[in-house]
Amino acid sequence: MTLADTFLMELDQEAKTTRRVLERVPGDKLAWKPHPKSYSLGQLALHIAAMPGVIAGFVSGPVLDMSSGGFAQDEAKSTAQVLSALDEGLAKARDVLKSLDDATMMSSWSFKVDGKTLMSMPRMAVVRTLMLNHWYHHRGQMSVYLRELNVPVPAIYGPSADENPFG
Repeated sequence: MTLADTFLMELDQEAKTTRRVLERVPGDKLAWKPHPKSYSLGQLALHIAAMPGVIAGFVSGPVLDMSSGGFAQDEAKSTAQVLSALDEGLAKARDVLKSLDDATMMSSWSFKVDGKTLMSMPRMAVVRTLMLNHWYHHRGQMSVYLRELNVPVPAIYGPSADENPFG
């Protein structure tokens, strides 16, 4: 088993939970924000959906050099768009991870802005922290958005107040 195989197993397991969360996103509330500084529901949903593929694209090469112009998150137009983006992002993540052998996973990856290195770490650390942990963080954030909108929150790692997979 390769390092990538372990991440692929986790990605596939967590994708099921992420899909259940994103399926609950109400299409008529996509512009809703819990606070003026927050992403809208549609922005957050699309961010979560696309993240595995976007981060996989980052680690497919040894360096990501972005301009200092920043990052603007699009807003989803529908829940169907979010689920389609999730399918696309997961497919890309799987393809990239399958292509990375252990030596490549252990090789250094750097993030630069306008040529200035902001971070360097092994690619496997990027997969763990930016692809997976960051994904879970935003999925948890989405569960709070759903609660605030009075949408039943699915069980994630155990029962929620709305769903008990054990009973």
